Amino acid sequence: MGIIKSSFSLMIGTVCGIYIAQNYDVPNIHKLYKTGLVIAKHYEENYRKPKKKEDDDDVFK
Repeated sequence: MGIIKSSFSLMIGTVCGIYIAQNYDVPNIHKLYKTGLVIAKHYEENYRKPKKKEDDDDVFK
C-alpha cells in the first residue's frame, strides 16, 4: 500500500499531462529554451563592454 500511496500523485500528474498535451496547444519548451538562448547570446555580443587595449597586448606577449 505504501508504493501506491506515494506514487499516486505522480500517476495523476502524468495522466493529466498527457490529456493536456493531446487536447490543448501547449508550447514546445525545448524550442522556447533554444530561442531564449539565442536572444541572450545576441544581447551579450551586442552590449558587452569592449576590452581595454592593455588586456589585448598582454595576450600576445
